[in-house]
Amino acid sequence: MSKPSAKPLAVAIMGPTASGKTAAALAIAAHTPSEIISVDSALVYREMNIGTAKPTDEERASVPHHLIDILDPLDAYSVMQFRQDAIRLIAEISARGKLPLLVGGTMLYFKGLKDGLDALPQADAALRAELDAEAALIGSPAMHAKLEKLDPVTFARLKPNDSQRIQRALEIIALTGQPMSALLAQAPKSELPFTLLPIALEPSERSILHARIANRFDAMLKDGGLLDEVRALRARGDLHPGLPSMRCVGYRQSWEYLDGTYGLTELREKGIAATRQLAKRQLTWLRSMPERQVIDCLAPDVADSILRKMASTGKVPH
Repeated sequence: MSKPSAKPLAVAIMGPTASGKTAAALAIAAHTPSEIISVDSALVYREMNIGTAKPTDEERASVPHHLIDILDPLDAYSVMQFRQDAIRLIAEISARGKLPLLVGGTMLYFKGLKDGLDALPQADAALRAELDAEAALIGSPAMHAKLEKLDPVTFARLKPNDSQRIQRALEIIALTGQPMSALLAQAPKSELPFTLLPIALEPSERSILHARIANRFDAMLKDGGLLDEVRALRARGDLHPGLPSMRCVGYRQSWEYLDGTYGLTELREKGIAATRQLAKRQLTWLRSMPERQVIDCLAPDVADSILRKMASTGKVPH
């Protein structure tokens, strides 16, 4: 009989926006000594609390949280940085005899952590400027069509309006002479120094999740909270809508509203629609992870279900 792995356990609580990930993690932490590692590309930013649905001060005081409020909104945070930080934190939390809970909805971070990172070349500023100029001239669909001849595999998985990823794929071909899909296929998988239990909170009824999303966005807009937050960010004078922080759902739409692009009713409609689109993309990512263990996020016993799955590993710290 093979010996059980000596690697410590880390539990990933993944799911679309408004699926109750934070509440489930806090309930687990109340039952098992734990620390929470945020897996959210918006929560890393300071001064962005309402629109990111950041855990409250009380929630953060009750359980140690990591990778929240670590960056200024002017800065960027890469998948590679997240992976390095997460692996270090998992080791530190495990050494303290606690359970690392990886909680969030940025699926690219989960994928980067689980599968490792490829050896794709760094961005080239001059080449990127050339591609930007070409895209401005002929448009994103034409750039997408160009990619079809050079890298049909990447072409097939990108939408014609996904200009950022299309230009990155073309940049990689220009820098390496190889399609991105071929480079990704060659990338070695690195073994993780911990056992990852991937839990996915997914809705049995999409319409209920949509109602939660609408209610949460309305709560963000209540008393002008989200708009006041974006006004304060704009007032700094050094931020602009092209930054990763200001492209976050809710912030982009609020910025456009404050520019006078549309009214309050349309802001609400656009914000809710964008959040629903985000949830749809998150669920698509989750379905591409066959090893995940699915729990209905609308069930009344979500935390208990996660605790049972954790117990079955025999690795939960006491």
